[in-house]
Amino acid sequence: MENDNWVNKPGKAQKSLKLRKMMKCFCSGEQLQIGDMVPLPDSPATKDYRASVRSSRAGDTGNIEEAESSLRESGALNYEEARALLGRYEYQKGNIEAALHVFEGIDIASVTTKMKVTLAKRAQIQKRRSQKYDTPPMSIHAVSLLLEAVFLKAKSLQALGRFKEAAQSCTVILDIVESSLPEGLPENFGADCKLQETLSNAVELLPQLWILADAPKEAIMSYRRALLRQWNLDVQTNAKIKKEFAIFLLYSGNEYNPPSLRFQMDSSFVPRTNIEEAILLLMILLRKVTLQIIEWDPSIFDHLSYALSISGGLWALANQVEELLPRNIDLCERHHILALCYYGEGDNFTALNLLRKLLSSAEDPTCVPGLLLASRICAESLECAEDGINFARRAIESLQGRCNHLMGVANYVLGLSLSAQSKAAMTDSERVRMQSEALQSLESAGRLTKMNDSNVIYHLCVENAEQRNLDTALHYARCFVELEGESTLKGWMLWARVLSAQKKFPEAETVIDEAVDQSGKWDQGTLLRTKAKLQIAQGQVKNAIGTYVQLLADLQIQRKSFGLEENLKKEKDFNRTMELETWHDLASIYIKSSRWQDAEFCLSKSEAISCYSASRLYIAGLLHQSKGLHKAALTDYTNALAVDPSHVPSLISTAVVLRQLGNHSPATLISYLRGALRLDRTNVAAWHNLGLIYKEEGSAMEAAECFETAWFLEESEPIEPFR
Repeated sequence: MENDNWVNKPGKAQKSLKLRKMMKCFCSGEQLQIGDMVPLPDSPATKDYRASVRSSRAGDTGNIEEAESSLRESGALNYEEARALLGRYEYQKGNIEAALHVFEGIDIASVTTKMKVTLAKRAQIQKRRSQKYDTPPMSIHAVSLLLEAVFLKAKSLQALGRFKEAAQSCTVILDIVESSLPEGLPENFGADCKLQETLSNAVELLPQLWILADAPKEAIMSYRRALLRQWNLDVQTNAKIKKEFAIFLLYSGNEYNPPSLRFQMDSSFVPRTNIEEAILLLMILLRKVTLQIIEWDPSIFDHLSYALSISGGLWALANQVEELLPRNIDLCERHHILALCYYGEGDNFTALNLLRKLLSSAEDPTCVPGLLLASRICAESLECAEDGINFARRAIESLQGRCNHLMGVANYVLGLSLSAQSKAAMTDSERVRMQSEALQSLESAGRLTKMNDSNVIYHLCVENAEQRNLDTALHYARCFVELEGESTLKGWMLWARVLSAQKKFPEAETVIDEAVDQSGKWDQGTLLRTKAKLQIAQGQVKNAIGTYVQLLADLQIQRKSFGLEENLKKEKDFNRTMELETWHDLASIYIKSSRWQDAEFCLSKSEAISCYSASRLYIAGLLHQSKGLHKAALTDYTNALAVDPSHVPSLISTAVVLRQLGNHSPATLISYLRGALRLDRTNVAAWHNLGLIYKEEGSAMEAAECFETAWFLEESEPIEPFR
């Protein structure tokens, strides 16, 4: 049928007149005169759609102009083109099923070769800018008309819920253009017809159709195809596709392979995960916003913030915030986000300075999120705990009569700051008062949050445990594990530590074993170390050594698995510390058993990991002290304190060795022990040795108080600190 001409080829004016008669006939149901056109056999087009085109008397100027353009170039309107016009007409009228029936009658495969040749020749002509060329087999308007028909077919299928077929139809358009123009579309290609518009719409629609068809891999391929090929998309369309692709990568819940190697240039960054690819896309968009290429879209920054936060890229997020123009982000919001970034990266000093600036009278002194974060940061430092209390109370004052949940959070951070401040209290009465207030604030936080905030419950457990309310602490530990769905290691650890403080070591070991079963292979290091300590507490030294050996083997396998991945730096640092402390734990066991050679071997292993470690120097001091080499031990302890002046075990051992040497005043020894107690108020060894010194000095009352405190703490001492 492609050679059947609906209109003969007389003059230009006559063609236009006859075409308009033909379109009027399509729209009105009138018959064309025999002299106006060559008779057309009873084809599916005339049989199926003669009735449907009678439904309206209105003309279609766009259809006429499109057909006229095709006729001017080729002199004929063939069967496929006529169906394309009819289908578009029905689609524009809203007759989706009728339009689809028309489009399905188009044999696009029969004209695909001609379309490809036409597109290729068009590109050559445009590139060479020469008029000496062979006439293409089709007009560019005919190609545009047919590709638009394929696109409208895809839209019709989409409207009918046939998403996979719609995507396949849309793919036909891209395949034809891509195979015709493998180097991409020349600039302004198809500007004189609807070809570029149709192509842009198809490129944008295809990945959405694959998503609707529940084919995520095909959607990923379509997004990459849209962005890695030269389709002459306008800036806004390109930005929209990038944003949609990034959102899909972030929230689809699946992991896909990185882009093909053929799209990768030398020395270019190649994303290895969904998150990295999404971050790359969003950062490109944000840079275009900064350069004012595209308009500001707050959601781009929101998605980028989420992506960088979950991937540990808070420094990168801070850099992006600092590059944002003032008109795009409020100054207070900038300070708050930057503070969150620095706090997340461990730079509490910079974060707190930013918050102080935010909360100054010149900016927003009643900013509740800023007040809460500032209080939370201050609670982690003894020097700033008092400021943390003030920030929390300001937040509570600002929240009066407002959100109960935020009021609960404010009481929570107040409790943390009061707890931190209690550790710096000068007198016992002041410390007890602050501890009581801290517990009251945390309990208020629990009530206001309806005991649904896991952070509040966790710190209620810790605070009760440190105040030796062990039954209450155990209750909160179980609540925390249940609330977290038995998925948080610190909950299991806290539960086991509370049980160990109650001297229920077998039960604590059972809890750890259950946690090991619930956790992944690489998350078991801390659990195994705790298990070994529980075994030592039960006198099972041989079993403890076996557990430590298993832990070291797991760490070695994990280190080899990590390789040189930069994004696993934190994990590798944590594992190095874990391995270091494990060797020290083993060395301590061997020292107590007088197996000095084994202890020296363990120390040599830890020295290979870190030469300047306070804990390694401390263990070396214990080894020398066990051999009776007190001066060598004192040197080790002194060096340990030079590395870490707040290393509590070294402070205590220094006082012990000096007392054994007998050439220092009691005041010097007491100063070391008091320094240790300022850092760790519940240290049994510090209280016991302080009692011995007071006893030797004849201060019986002070000695009795120290021994009594040491005994009380030892009766409820956990195998590891609660925090």
